[in-house]
Amino acid sequence: MKFSNHFRKEMINKLKTIKFDVLVIGGGITGAGIALDAATRGMNIALVEMQDFAAGTSSRSTKLVHGGLRYLKQFEVQVVAEVGKERAIVYENGPHVTTPEWMLLPMHKGGTYGIFSTSIGLRVYDFLAGVKKSERRTMLGVQETINKEPLLKKDGLKGGGYYVEYRTDDARLTIEVIKAAAENGAIPINYTKVDQLLYENGKVIGVRVSDQLTGENYEIKAEKIVNAAGPWVDSIREMDGSKKGKTLQLTKGVHLVIDQSRFPLRQAVYFDTPDNRMVFAIPREGKAYVGTTDTFYGEDPVSPKMTIEDRTYIINAINYMFPEVQITEKDVESSWAGVRPLILEEGKDPSEISRKDEIWDSESGLITIAGGKLTGYRKMAETIVDILTKKFKEEQNKSLPSCQTKFLPISGGDVGGSNNFDEFILIQSQKGIAAGLTKEDAVQLTSMYGSNVPILFKMIEEYGTSEAEKYKLPIKLWLKLRYALEHEMTATPVDFFIRRTGALLFNIETVKKYQNEVIDYMADYFEWNRDSKEKFDQQLQKELHDATIPLDQK
Repeated sequence: MKFSNHFRKEMINKLKTIKFDVLVIGGGITGAGIALDAATRGMNIALVEMQDFAAGTSSRSTKLVHGGLRYLKQFEVQVVAEVGKERAIVYENGPHVTTPEWMLLPMHKGGTYGIFSTSIGLRVYDFLAGVKKSERRTMLGVQETINKEPLLKKDGLKGGGYYVEYRTDDARLTIEVIKAAAENGAIPINYTKVDQLLYENGKVIGVRVSDQLTGENYEIKAEKIVNAAGPWVDSIREMDGSKKGKTLQLTKGVHLVIDQSRFPLRQAVYFDTPDNRMVFAIPREGKAYVGTTDTFYGEDPVSPKMTIEDRTYIINAINYMFPEVQITEKDVESSWAGVRPLILEEGKDPSEISRKDEIWDSESGLITIAGGKLTGYRKMAETIVDILTKKFKEEQNKSLPSCQTKFLPISGGDVGGSNNFDEFILIQSQKGIAAGLTKEDAVQLTSMYGSNVPILFKMIEEYGTSEAEKYKLPIKLWLKLRYALEHEMTATPVDFFIRRTGALLFNIETVKKYQNEVIDYMADYFEWNRDSKEKFDQQLQKELHDATIPLDQK
């Protein structure tokens, strides 16, 4: 079965009629990881997400699979060791959505990091994280640091640390994990909100859901329910009557995107702000993105927004560390805001709260996981599925295998390992060129979709370019759209422009230029009526507005 909304009725029929071993609530990276792990161990598993997959925290991060250098300062050695090792696994299983990125840590007089402590810290980091030899840290002198990034503030510069992080597309990583779960028999569905938990003899046995696209209500039954709803886990715990002890503290993070013609950043930099916080500036696809802020958040986690204060804070941070560029609000092309579901620690500032995960097992049998980091998603999933495996053994004498995901490529990741990815791109892009694409488009599509790219190239053979021409879409954009609709459960234009392609973040001009053509194509594909088309258009206009904040807005 294709992973497509055209098969939604068929999927819903299965959700209504099958009693699952496990139902996961939440389609972010944590829920996706659990679904994949459980499916590969032979569990019959379903997953529901009230928005689109990755629409919450998992598409709004700093887009780094990183080892958490700053957690060394908080003496969270175990966190650094675990997530540091996980970086390499995430990269190996999906090199098309994750790539090594050398990071420069400049050190200034009076700054957060000193030369000696940074040298020791990075060495310990390399050791704990099991960093391979070619990616171990080096320490740079003043001139070497400037050579890496000439825009850096020279005043008070003492040198720099140089180490590897891993850049990712967080939303696409989540979607590729979801697709891998589906390929292994899971049934994940988006736009399906849990309204009620169902009980029998005091034990949770299912959920009542509402389809956010059609309004239909139905029940899903399962032996075990896992609450992996990110910022909404406490809402599910409230439904269960088990919200006690530790609770969530939401914090908001904002990132700005600036074209490299205005901020010609050569090198990813992790730097001090004037108030002694740390911020990333990262080059990507001809842009530079900078963030994040870290503030307590008590509003609706569905739609966190960049405020003028957030924007001013980051612009001031950029101009403090890169004084030559003199960025203003007019230079901000796009932005995104996200909410982190951290575990409340009284008296701590947002940036001091631990990123460790917590697991609760309620009296009703509801298993909840919260906190944690993008990088550690696979390990968090393994921990939860180990708990499930133990319960099935104790309660039903059902034996299930141990974790299968450590060496399992995610969807699109079957490229012969990270060392062979460049060769894979070379060979596959030739096939794209033979199908009529430009070299640039063929390489970009291969890099983005990995081992799934033959499906896109086959679409050119199957449909030709007549559809693209009919809707006045560039061939590459049409291929991405058709693939997203047929193989990635895309339901709305916002799904496509934010989470399937990242265009609204990193290529907002493409969204502005082709939004009507994409909406027209989707309207015909799904046979939307005028009201539906208008609704989805309004959603997209809201996202465009929230990403930019008009300059005349006070």
